[in-house]
Amino acid sequence: MAGGAFVDASSGKSYEGGITAFVIFTCAVAAMGGLIFGYDIGISGGVTSMEPFLRKFFPSVYKKMKKAGSGNEYCKFDSQLLTLFTSSLYIAALVASFFASIVTRRFGRKMSMFIGGLVFLFGSILNGAAVNIEMLIIGRLLLGVGVGFGNQAVPVYLSEMAPAKFRGALNIGFQMAVTIGILAANLINYGTARIKGGWGWRLSLGLAAVPAILMTIGSLFLPDTPNSILERGHTEKAKQMLRKIRGTDNVDEEFQDLIDATEAAKKVDRPWKNIVQPRYRPQLVISVLIPFFQQLTGINVINFYAPVLFKTLGFGDNASLMSAVITGTINVLATFVSIFTVDKFGRRILFLEGGIQMIISQAAIGAMIATYFGVDGDGNLSKVQADILLFLICTYVAAFAWSWGPLGWLVPSEICPLEIRSAGQAINVSVNMLFTFVIAQVFLTMLCHMKFGLFFFFAGFVIIMTIFISFFLPETKNVNIEEMIRVWKAHWFWGKYIPDDAVIGKHERSN
Repeated sequence: MAGGAFVDASSGKSYEGGITAFVIFTCAVAAMGGLIFGYDIGISGGVTSMEPFLRKFFPSVYKKMKKAGSGNEYCKFDSQLLTLFTSSLYIAALVASFFASIVTRRFGRKMSMFIGGLVFLFGSILNGAAVNIEMLIIGRLLLGVGVGFGNQAVPVYLSEMAPAKFRGALNIGFQMAVTIGILAANLINYGTARIKGGWGWRLSLGLAAVPAILMTIGSLFLPDTPNSILERGHTEKAKQMLRKIRGTDNVDEEFQDLIDATEAAKKVDRPWKNIVQPRYRPQLVISVLIPFFQQLTGINVINFYAPVLFKTLGFGDNASLMSAVITGTINVLATFVSIFTVDKFGRRILFLEGGIQMIISQAAIGAMIATYFGVDGDGNLSKVQADILLFLICTYVAAFAWSWGPLGWLVPSEICPLEIRSAGQAINVSVNMLFTFVIAQVFLTMLCHMKFGLFFFFAGFVIIMTIFISFFLPETKNVNIEEMIRVWKAHWFWGKYIPDDAVIGKHERSN
């Protein structure tokens, strides 16, 4: 059933209808696209800490790991081939996101989700059956294509289906699915590592087929968004869909705004050329810097390599995997904080609080590792010290999970007008994947050379990004997605890039 009217805070508009059971259901199904991304993030670190997997595919790393006391402890997992196993997925996702933007615009959001799920399914089968490193990497590349298509379509789908008042909470369903995927992967790794016979890693990799099947089948039953239907020229069908998702027949005002946005979009034949125009400078900068900063928080150091990191710091095999389960649980629980507060308190306050908490946590983690492990990594933690270190890491993960984690996907997906939305989201995904690839590829080498200083390195970037948010990101809560231009025009810095006719024209059409 629908819940009352909702208001566009920027323009004073009140649209009929609101949140409906149909919208909640469709957004829940679509958000399952986050499961494939999260499962892969969580599964790779656990698998690369399993001795049978290392012995089969990365024997040099296995031998280095087994030579206790030989060389620097920070460097025992340093292998470009090992990191390529993790990072190859993200370079494939980067390339795929550009093709996905074309599919998303021409054939709809659900088509991209279907393609993403299907390709991810093939990749998971190949990984589970891998007999050599070539099969393993090809499977990872296919997984990357699936992630690229899914991450392109799902956040946009959620933002377009949701009414403005609930857009933040519903969009964060994507990040919630990501965190659930990470936690599920950590739990599965913990279980499969105990399987006798050394084939547990195959089960871990092969079970990626489960979220892929859910996404593929789920996409077949999803409706497309009114925005996407209009974009492809089906006016009456789009209006019927808007009535259905708002739970009311009185959708004329909101539908007219969608038509206006669609007409403006049709005048833009080349969104990639237009997005670099000065009038879209705010959206371009935010679509580049938000995903760039999200990766420079260092979170994927924890997400990808938590078991490897904990093992490096002296945790035993089972303890390292269980510690990853604990951080994964905190990740899920903290995401609920964002769901319940993002539309009440806004995006900025979560960004700023989360940034400050991450800075303090990372500095404390770096100081503790420096104290007990020094520059050669030769040290031990008592049970109390290990618990304190795990607590600090959980504090850091929680801060990310209610700030840069969900908001890094929400904000770029809600700020672009329809005419550049597919290009803007493609940039968001590709930048995210590019720097995910970079961090995944270089982290173990950085840990080897920077040692405990690595945590201070990431803390420094969090300081920079927190200052950027403070000065350059306006509040976007409760603003209708097609009226976002008013927010940028009112901003002290970005307003000079927005021509007066962009806002005046929209105001005149709405009166």
